Amino acid sequence: MKPLMVEVIAYAPTQYFHCQHCEVLFQEADVQGVKKFHADALETSMPAEMMQEYRDLSDWVLNAVERYGGRVVFKVIDAASMEGLLKSVRYGIHKYPAVVINGKEKMTGADFKRAESLIDHNLVLQPQG
Repeated sequence: MKPLMVEVIAYAPTQYFHCQHCEVLFQEADVQGVKKFHADALETSMPAEMMQEYRDLSDWVLNAVERYGGRVVFKVIDAASMEGLLKSVRYGIHKYPAVVINGKEKMTGADFKRAESLIDHNLVLQPQG
């Protein structure tokens, strides 16, 4: 059976890094301030209430991955990214977080119980291969 694709579009914290080579060098050399810079950047990338919403969403996705195993594949997309913008336009989404199941069924808001009900319903309807 092909796994069910669940796309989750939400605002996500943004972190800025140096190029990959410099990051490795800074980590190995234990350059002062780099770890603090990344921690500060993560903490200030979103307002506190949005960060909590993202943590709640993240917890739900991690639990759902464990619950559904390989029957469901989750893809989390930052709403502020180019992909997030394109998906939002494609699916007609204006509120976040949004859950899109197999590119067809969608819901917005943080009612994760409802999202699980939709996922369960789509799993039942999915043809056995």
